[in-house]
Amino acid sequence: MRFIFLTILSAIVVVFLNPVVPFWVVMISIATLSAIIYPNGIGGFLGGGLGMGLTWLGQCIYLGITTGSSLPDRMGDLMGLGSGMTLIFITGIIGFILGAFSGWTGVLFRKMVQKTPQNVYKG
Repeated sequence: MRFIFLTILSAIVVVFLNPVVPFWVVMISIATLSAIIYPNGIGGFLGGGLGMGLTWLGQCIYLGITTGSSLPDRMGDLMGLGSGMTLIFITGIIGFILGAFSGWTGVLFRKMVQKTPQNVYKG
């Protein structure tokens, strides 16, 4: 449940913050969300990654369809990737990686700050 909640909140943060702030502020926001929600390690990694990656992918596809621009195809040819869809797919992968490591950072930060009980029998 925490994983799904983190994924949805990460996507909402990316949609609303990405147009007005740099990507690293969005990454810090996802890390903060992950520290607050506190999923397990893989849940934070995948939740932040899917939230940011799918949102970046969706925004690229949406902008490409609504504007009808040939810029993605031109940039893909310029970079030697072939088509613009390859460039859009790579953008989604980069978004996934950035979001995933942001979510994981939040989980690890919470583990680092959280106090562990001392002198407790953990048999």
